[in-house]
Amino acid sequence: MGKLKIIKEQKTNDTITRTIRISGVTFDKINKLAEKNNISFNSVVNQIIEYGLNNLEES
Repeated sequence: MGKLKIIKEQKTNDTITRTIRISGVTFDKINKLAEKNNISFNSVVNQIIEYGLNNLEES
């Protein structure tokens, strides 16, 4: 499996608002990635989720 590459992508209007809980450590890591790549926290979270779903090993 290749590594995730964070990219700037265009925003879409096809979104759903949902509240999730993540650990403080995970929040800090995602926030640093967002700042480093000059993109929103949400964009990083969505890219991580998509990457995980696309590379999920079915059992």
